[in-house]
Amino acid sequence: MADEPNPEDLEIADELIAERRAEAPGETPEDMTAWQRPITAAIDVINYRAGQIIALMMVPLIAIVVWEVFSRNTFIILQDAGFEDFARSIGLGPTLQAYDLSRMIAGVLWMAGAGYGLMRGVHIRADFLYRNWSIKTQATVDALLYLFFFIPSMIFFTVVAAQFWWLAYETGERMALDSAWQPILWPARIAMPIGGVLLLIQGIPEIFRAFHTMGKERERIFVMALPVYLIAVAWLSLAIFAPDVVPGGAWFTDLMSARPNLDKPTIGLIMLAAMLFVIFIGFPISFTLIFLAFVFGIWGSNFKLTTLLMTLNTNSTMLNDQLMAVPLFVLMGIVMESAGLMERLFASIQMIMARVRGALFIAVLIVSTIFAAATGIVGASVTLLGIMAGATMSRSGYNVKLAAGCITAGGTLGILIPPSIMLIVMGPVLEVSTLDLFRGAFIPGAMLASLYLLYTLGRCWINPSLGPILSDEDQPDTSKFYGAEVALICLGILTVCRVFGLGLGGAFGGVIPFAGLIVLTITLVVAYAAYRNLNVLRIVVPIAVLFHLYMIVANMGDGLPTWSIVFGAFIVLLAILARPIYGKDAEGNFYFSSLWDEFFAGLMPPTILISFALGSILLGLATPAEAAAMGAFGAILLSLAYRKFTFPSFFDSLIKALEITVLIMFLVAASNFFGAQFSALGTPKMLTELLLGLDMSPYLILLLVMALIFLLGWPLEWVPIVLIVVPILLPTVEALSLHGLDRYDMMVWFGILVAVNLQTAWLSPPVALSAYFLKGVVPNWDLKDIYLGMMQFMLVQLFGLILLLIFPQLVLWLPKVMGG
Repeated sequence: MADEPNPEDLEIADELIAERRAEAPGETPEDMTAWQRPITAAIDVINYRAGQIIALMMVPLIAIVVWEVFSRNTFIILQDAGFEDFARSIGLGPTLQAYDLSRMIAGVLWMAGAGYGLMRGVHIRADFLYRNWSIKTQATVDALLYLFFFIPSMIFFTVVAAQFWWLAYETGERMALDSAWQPILWPARIAMPIGGVLLLIQGIPEIFRAFHTMGKERERIFVMALPVYLIAVAWLSLAIFAPDVVPGGAWFTDLMSARPNLDKPTIGLIMLAAMLFVIFIGFPISFTLIFLAFVFGIWGSNFKLTTLLMTLNTNSTMLNDQLMAVPLFVLMGIVMESAGLMERLFASIQMIMARVRGALFIAVLIVSTIFAAATGIVGASVTLLGIMAGATMSRSGYNVKLAAGCITAGGTLGILIPPSIMLIVMGPVLEVSTLDLFRGAFIPGAMLASLYLLYTLGRCWINPSLGPILSDEDQPDTSKFYGAEVALICLGILTVCRVFGLGLGGAFGGVIPFAGLIVLTITLVVAYAAYRNLNVLRIVVPIAVLFHLYMIVANMGDGLPTWSIVFGAFIVLLAILARPIYGKDAEGNFYFSSLWDEFFAGLMPPTILISFALGSILLGLATPAEAAAMGAFGAILLSLAYRKFTFPSFFDSLIKALEITVLIMFLVAASNFFGAQFSALGTPKMLTELLLGLDMSPYLILLLVMALIFLLGWPLEWVPIVLIVVPILLPTVEALSLHGLDRYDMMVWFGILVAVNLQTAWLSPPVALSAYFLKGVVPNWDLKDIYLGMMQFMLVQLFGLILLLIFPQLVLWLPKVMGG
């Protein structure tokens, strides 16, 4: 039987990676067949060097977008202040080139880096069945599938892509439909044939590795058949692309032109069954989709339409401005993780809540929510939370099942909470704005985090032994007025947040340039002075309380909303709790504990970064791609500020970001091609008519769709479900009439339902990698206990999903309010 994945070998980005290769590029087994070793090593090194060069393209990508955002917004501020001529004289203002250059670079990034991705083993496969076979069986199946699926599909892809590029070069084709700059396309489009060639040649080392693994006896049979195979592949390629050159070419052309006896929708059903069969065998999904789309496209339609769909879908994926955010947000998360900010934040929250039962549960869920908004990488969250909390939870006598469930559930929030990579990928699939998906996910994400918190604290309240108060050795040193400390910190944070929100909303605009930034800076300076000096604090506190009460009254309009009354009461409560600072005992006895320094050192940098990146998206001030670039740039600055930045570590972050980007984006392109061909056969329409023709309620049909996605979330990751399964089900969902929603709102709601549903892929044993990440960093926890803990939170999550099904306005309210 195949070995279980070794948790110690998993990296933070491995939740999407099927088989990351451990050996160095160019390194080959000593007992590999002699003539295969130099070929394998040479091709590996070629793709490795290509990947290193391509990864560096993220630097100019960030620079172009950051300059565009800074230049445009500074110009607008100066223009509003009456300094337009000055702004133009120093070269500020929006540019025509930045938008097109950035998306072309992003497209080249993943397309040309696809060969590197295969060399590093980062193409996703559904190994649900594959991993249970023997090593030799796996290698034999790999060799057969590479020879009969991968090599032909990559030859087809490379030749067609080269023709597509040559046409653009020869005609001087320009980007005319969605570009004011209208640049020529061939420099970017050349990445398609280059990426195809690098992928094609990388298939050779993969075949040789499979030969080596299967054993000499089986390898001898394959090697003997290789000459016949090469002749057959050469003949097939020439018969398709140059039929006049080879014998039988005309016959093959007539064969491809012949119409099948089956109708097109039936061919589509066979195509769907073949896809599921091959995917569950365990071959990398993207190559399976390309090959099947070619074969069934030619069978059901014709060769010309099939190649046209391939080139157009790959080209549109390369130039998609929403998907450009994927590599940038991934890089932002990886750099943030390497800066070590989350460890400081967790330690400080743990100390702050030390006197509360279940303090570590609270700390885990708060940190995981912030980290989810910062990275969106589940593996990173679960691994770091396990490292930070696991040992302390064990030492403090916390229940292992509840602790494991809390860590793994908190880690999965990165799938949903913006800026989620999954939502960025899902936007084009659903044909809705990624911005509205981000807005729609905000309340469900906060709701799930709150449900997790209520569940853990409720269990601790019923049974205190599940999360006991931390031991004396883990208790922090605080002043005699710790309650006042907490109240004042809360009041300060709320005040800064309100000022920040007013500035972001333009409340201080029109007075002087950068008025919002200036007011926020003054507020922070005053807050810091109050934090360090008791006399200043005594003056500032009543001003802050009156400021909040004034803002509540000023915004009451025709009435006072319930939330305003609750918020006002909370502010008054904080003021009451802060009263001890005005007593005589406060002199010399009241001070802010050192744990608050750690708290702010860990909280403020990621919070500011997330607020600017996510806030600019939610308020419509920047596109997701622009916010991603600013976030990546900010993460680099934070890494520099914390003295964690080194060029080798930054380059390693670029490489990791490239690997994940290639994995996601190549599968996006392949699934778009497969989906376009599948739709052209008419099968989705037939399935929709069949389901709607059944005597079932639309709500029951939606429940069946959700149940199917839930079940597929056990063996499959979110990527193939979002890119393959959802497009197949989409026509059926679009035809449903639910809650009186129009098509657009229906798709936003459905997208968030799918996102919440897919979190179960991380909480559903025995396939979920979250368990292996956690077991790897907390080896004394039994895997059975981890599974049982995950199942508890999966039920909590299903309760949250039911709430979203019943009350769609939980998803749709914020997009409507913020979108006007």
